[in-house]
Parts: sequence; C-alpha cells; structure tokens
Amino acid sequence: MDNNEFTVQTEENNTSKQRDYKLVCAKLGLIMCVYFTCRLAAGWVATQLSSVSDRLGEDMVSLIYAVVVIVLIYIIPILVAALLFNSFKNYNGNYRKLYAKPRRLARALGTFPATFGFGHGIALLTLLISFLITRNLSGHSHLEDLVRPTVIEPSTNIASMMAMVFLLVVIAPVFEEFFTRGIMYDALKPYGTGMAILISSLLFGLMHGSLYMLFYTTAYGLALGYIRYATDSLFTVTILHAIVNAIGAGALVLSSLVLMTNEENRALNTINIIFILAVLIMIIVGVVVFLSKIPAIRKYKIENSWTEIGPWKKTAWFFISIPVIIMMVLAFNELSGFWLSGLLLQ
Repeated sequence: MDNNEFTVQTEENNTSKQRDYKLVCAKLGLIMCVYFTCRLAAGWVATQLSSVSDRLGEDMVSLIYAVVVIVLIYIIPILVAALLFNSFKNYNGNYRKLYAKPRRLARALGTFPATFGFGHGIALLTLLISFLITRNLSGHSHLEDLVRPTVIEPSTNIASMMAMVFLLVVIAPVFEEFFTRGIMYDALKPYGTGMAILISSLLFGLMHGSLYMLFYTTAYGLALGYIRYATDSLFTVTILHAIVNAIGAGALVLSSLVLMTNEENRALNTINIIFILAVLIMIIVGVVVFLSKIPAIRKYKIENSWTEIGPWKKTAWFFISIPVIIMMVLAFNELSGFWLSGLLLQ
C-alpha cells in the first residue's frame, strides 16, 4: 500500500468514526429526552396521587410513587438506552466483568474523602453564589427559582421517609451508575476516554434537574468517571455513590424525626446538629485531601483512542446535535418541564 492509498484509507476511517460519534451523540440526546419526559410524567403522577391521598392513605401513596419513580425515571430510560446501544448483546456474559471487584479495592474506596470533598466543596461554592444572586433578585421569581438550592424536604410520614431513603441509598446508585458510567460511558469510550468521562458526567449532572445541583453532581460525575476508568469496573463507583447518598439520607431521616417530634426533642436536635457539623468537617477535610492530590491527578494520563479530532470539536459536535439541543431545553424540569407540562394540560 503506497502513501496515497494509506492517506485515503485513514481519511475514510476518520470520516466513518466522525459519523459514528455524531450518531452516538444523537442517541444520547434522544435517551435524555426520554428521561426528562419520564420525569414530567412522574411529576404529573405525583400531582394526581396527592389529590387521592386522603382515600388511599399516605403510606400507600408513598409506595405507589416509589414504584412509579423506579419504573419511569430509572427502568424505562435504561431500557431505551440499552436498546439504542445494543447493550444487552454487548454486556451478555460480561456483567461479572462490569462489576468486577478491583484488585486494589481498599485504595479505590480510599478515594472517598477526596471525592466527597470535591463534590460537596463545589456544592458549598454553588450555595454561596446562589445566595449572593438571590439576595439581589427580589421580584424576579423565575430567576430565583432557577438558582435556588434544591433539597429533599423532610417528611413526617415514616413510609414516605423510608421509601425516599431506599431510593437514595439503593436504587439511585445502582441504576444511575449503570446508566451513566455503564451504558453512556461505554458508548463514548471508543471516541476518547476523556470525552466519555466528561459527557457522561454532564448528563449525570443534568439528570438531577436543577441548576444548583448541576454543578456539584457533575463534579461528582467527573470524580466517579475517573475512578470508573482507573478500576475498569462499576463496583467501586456504585459503592461510593451509595455512601454519598447515605449521608444525605441520614440528614433526611434526622430532619424528619425532628419534625415528627415537633422539634421538642432536645436529644434529636443535638444529634442533628452534631451530624451537620460532622458533615461540614468531612467536607473541609475532603477538600484538603482533594487539593493535596491535584499534583498526582495532573500527572495521571487517560488513554485517548481517537486523537485525530480535538476535544473542543468533539464537544461542539455533541452540543449541536438536534436531540441534545432538545434535551437541554427539557433539562431543568422544575422550570421548562413544568412550563411544558402546563402547556400540554391547557
């Protein structure tokens, strides 16, 4: 083969890879459109259930809604993603490898302080910026809603509280990691591991449905993405995700118990305060640990199997994909989502 033939073949291969990459981006956008549509549907179901809670009872409503969330927000989008990327065939017989316990599990789990500090450090920074913005936004309700922190409200109903804890600690880590660091990451990996980590992390952040949560959940996604690459397994990232959510669930349980006792239980209030202080200390320690690891992180190189196209062009191709543009419109379901659902119900 002479040089001209080699050059032509290389260009043809590169063109084919560009086409395949753009198709992957379009599929990811379509999957996320399905995801946000399912979130809309879940919100509509929640509204309908609240209107019949007196007849069904709060416990039954909580159980039904938990099932609805699992089906609509987790199972349906994952099935769509698996079908579009032929994941059932690709993972056939490889699930054990996908969740293989890494050789250095203790070292992998030891990244928790840095991961927690990085993610929640961004959360505190976002909280500070949101406070500074909302302080000067009186009369701009839509903008205030956009930047206001999103938190899970405590509940005085035990069934509702336990259902939320189960969703946070078990369902969310398992399904979200398989969805983002599994299907999405593997679909993007042939076009560069860095892009796989970046885009799957961004989509992970968008899945949480608000501008406030976007930044720190994307930060968590980046950390978990690097751990996924380093361990070549979903085992560690699923555990780390569960631990982070368990801390949030603990705060939810304590806040709910305080409400149930009408805030008169001094012991519970004290435990709640100690828990919050402990989390703040964990964040500070985690940030320090993360900063200490930056020199090592900068030296850590990730493989790139497609160097012919730069990362900026790959990123641009992702964002100009029509399904991705539609996905971005739907992304913040508290704002655009409810606005669209309002139009549909008129």
